[in-house]
Amino acid sequence: MNKFDIAVIGGGPGGYNAATIAGKAGLKTVLFEKNKVGGCCLNEGCIPTKALLHSANMLDAFKDAKKYGINVEGEITGDYKKVAARKGKIVRKLVAGVAQKLSNAGVTTIDGFATLVGEIPEGIKIEANGETYIADKVILATGSEAFVPPIQGIKDVEYWTSREALDTKELPASILIVGGGVIGMEFVSVYNSFGVDVTVVEMLPKILGPMDGAISSLLQVEYEKRGVKFSLNTKVVAASAKGLTIELSDGTQQELEAERILVSAGRRPVLQGFGLESLGLKMDRNIVVDEYLRTSNPRVYAIGDANGKSMLAHTAYREGEVAIKHILHGEGDPMRYDVIPGVVYTHPEIAGVGATEEELQKAGIEYEVLGLAASYSGRFVVENEGGNGYFKLLVDKQNQRILGGHMIGNPASEIIVSVGMAMTENLVVEDFKSHVFPHPTVSEIVHEALFE
Repeated sequence: MNKFDIAVIGGGPGGYNAATIAGKAGLKTVLFEKNKVGGCCLNEGCIPTKALLHSANMLDAFKDAKKYGINVEGEITGDYKKVAARKGKIVRKLVAGVAQKLSNAGVTTIDGFATLVGEIPEGIKIEANGETYIADKVILATGSEAFVPPIQGIKDVEYWTSREALDTKELPASILIVGGGVIGMEFVSVYNSFGVDVTVVEMLPKILGPMDGAISSLLQVEYEKRGVKFSLNTKVVAASAKGLTIELSDGTQQELEAERILVSAGRRPVLQGFGLESLGLKMDRNIVVDEYLRTSNPRVYAIGDANGKSMLAHTAYREGEVAIKHILHGEGDPMRYDVIPGVVYTHPEIAGVGATEEELQKAGIEYEVLGLAASYSGRFVVENEGGNGYFKLLVDKQNQRILGGHMIGNPASEIIVSVGMAMTENLVVEDFKSHVFPHPTVSEIVHEALFE
């Protein structure tokens, strides 16, 4: 019988990180993955999207070269087939790297769908490829899939989700994007740079729902200047080969036509078929876990999209660390979701960590805004000719603790981590002021804002 200390079901960022840590710690570990290691993030999400975005940003940079005193002769165009081919090459390289990492840690990797079939005194029983496995502890890292709303006629249309959008080697002349969240806006950035006519349809009154309202609005204005059309507070009534029927906030309907429809209405955890019912795990839409990622069964942990708490790759990565540490050492390092950064890799990027102003207002917490234009950073001015950016810290008015930070401007994704670290350490403004930021860097804007 195949007996293991830990079995991990799902080889995405959370799963492969947990398995690697467990293997390095000397635990006999098996990882089950039905597709490719790396999960959605590496194969059909974060990494391939960023590869496309980087090419799009380079295309924009060449178009703007004259602003920086560089003369580029002839028409500047993009070859999307080559862009897509490069994306595929990057993904294959990184997938191989993850597989090697697991192998180096001594993890047994099983290609196949794993199903929980019950619990015996020795551990949890798992079946895969006709074999039975026993594990003392199980970590569920089953990932997520694109959510497609029940739009009338959508099943009769060859629409795209992010998977099909990433697989294509040719771009349409026009596209309707259903959903103005992170996924939708990142594809907006790619398509707009490559000259596609883009329209975004969003049910909420703003794009990027949970992110800071002022920062989100600045991003929308930026893309409107570039020709992207937004229809907010709008319901999609029906889909057809020609496009979409939408209903505006006043109840009137309109017809929108485009060559292609991309549905980016979010993702939902994949929980069916894994035999969760065989263990009677407590559910509340998703798998219920405590601060150490334990489910209602003390042998079973659930990380990443499976618990639905924060459907981000880096959240899953950290959850894997917390779960393994708890298995090895017991309590002492609980998961904190209030310090998880969120990033939208548009051009310009936006990023945030902690509470937004809207959340603080709703909670009745008195706060101060320490904000500065990104142009206060010499490095930002040097690298963003004519570009705008803004950074703000949200500080508790009573004790001066940092409650959140939000930014628009490149490279926000690389800067926001400093605010998250300050929050993790429960720093107050005066403590944070003592940290030295190198000059010249865009990150200096964080330090400068502390003195506002």
